[in-house]
Amino acid sequence: MKTGSLLRSAWKIPLARKAIARFSSDAWLIEFTQRAHFEWFRRNQNPRTGLVKDRDKPKAPASVASTGFALAVYPIAASRGWITHEEALSYVSKTLRALSEAPQGPEREGTSGNWGMFYHFLDPDTATRAVAPKFWDSELSTIDTALLMSGVLFAASYFDGDGTHERGIRHMAEELYSRVEWNRFVNDKKLILHAWTPERGMWEPVYRGYSEALLLYVLALGSPTHAAPAQCWQAFIGDAKTVTHYGQEFIRMPGMPLFCYQYPQAFIDFRGITDGVGRRVGFDFHENARRACLVQHGYAVDNPLGMRGYGELDWGLTACDGPGDKKIETGGKVVEFRWYSERGGPDGFDDGTIAPTAALSAMPFVPERSLATLRHWLSNRPELFDMDLGFVDAFNMTFDPAKNSGWVDSERIGIDQGPIVLMMENHMSGLVWSVMRKNVHLQRGLKAAGFAGGWLGS
Repeated sequence: MKTGSLLRSAWKIPLARKAIARFSSDAWLIEFTQRAHFEWFRRNQNPRTGLVKDRDKPKAPASVASTGFALAVYPIAASRGWITHEEALSYVSKTLRALSEAPQGPEREGTSGNWGMFYHFLDPDTATRAVAPKFWDSELSTIDTALLMSGVLFAASYFDGDGTHERGIRHMAEELYSRVEWNRFVNDKKLILHAWTPERGMWEPVYRGYSEALLLYVLALGSPTHAAPAQCWQAFIGDAKTVTHYGQEFIRMPGMPLFCYQYPQAFIDFRGITDGVGRRVGFDFHENARRACLVQHGYAVDNPLGMRGYGELDWGLTACDGPGDKKIETGGKVVEFRWYSERGGPDGFDDGTIAPTAALSAMPFVPERSLATLRHWLSNRPELFDMDLGFVDAFNMTFDPAKNSGWVDSERIGIDQGPIVLMMENHMSGLVWSVMRKNVHLQRGLKAAGFAGGWLGS
């Protein structure tokens, strides 16, 4: 079955839609979902710079993290036959060229970043810092630069041909990664700082403890030019401890948003490789993420706060949009709702907002649960999904109980759309993982952090 005009017409008919979602093979349904999210990236990339918008609202800035995911999404699309290899090559080349040519420096405006790092948000037309009044004063972000560089390194390893364009991609990618001065952002406690702005200088909050910064630290340790010291890994996560919830012993990220378990593993295959922490607790970080997903699923089934709509097929809490910053009495209790916020359970903030990316990006860890939820949403919640955009960012059945659908977000966010494509692909073919395993910088960073075993060797 092809996603052509016949399918588009059928998808609008409830009985046909239910049949498609119910009887299609797992592989077809996953690819159908992936392709819709790929289309979101194609529609939200700037035609001149290739930078991808943070979210699909008018005049939104570009996000370097969204752009990092896009640099892996395009090759996936080519491998699946949705676009040609040459089209993927063109998308990636255009993006890397814009990033390479955008000036860097300490000035408030007119630069893309400083010391090789990039601002979190860029003007999509110029690839320079998003600043007020057109946007807002963006920060130079270490974690968002890491997500961008993950896509950059993926592109370098994927496009390994001898042609001029592929060699050009590898050259630009190497230069972009090599010029990042990761060591400049390490404080005297060997922890990596969060950000910098021309107005405030360095931001003192640091990344410490299990979080999405697994990715940041590995890339910082792997640099051939400006590496963070190897001691940073121990300072970052060396004293991690396990907790037990819903029968699962795992290393907990405070607040339990699932993106912290998913972002690093969208790019890094942690299966069978362990560092000092993994050897101490007795399992690797892939297994840790699997257990965290089981905890979140168990939390939704248990539903201790009595949120409307939670259950075996409706689950997944992470950082996402929400219905707004307000307190409302609903179901005989006052619930605090938030707009964009980290959400999680069992000990994080929970206002009843479910993010499809949380459950769907868990597919490599808990495939049966993710697939059951995917079929359920496609069959029974048509308002959540668009064939050209994918799933909305979030929904909340508790916020507006008078509506059968509750509150449904009107927007989609790149850093939530991207992991769906990558993690579904990792579940299906392992493509992103297998490509990244070849990258010498990633290997160097993992070994500097003390990882060994499995595909990485001793």
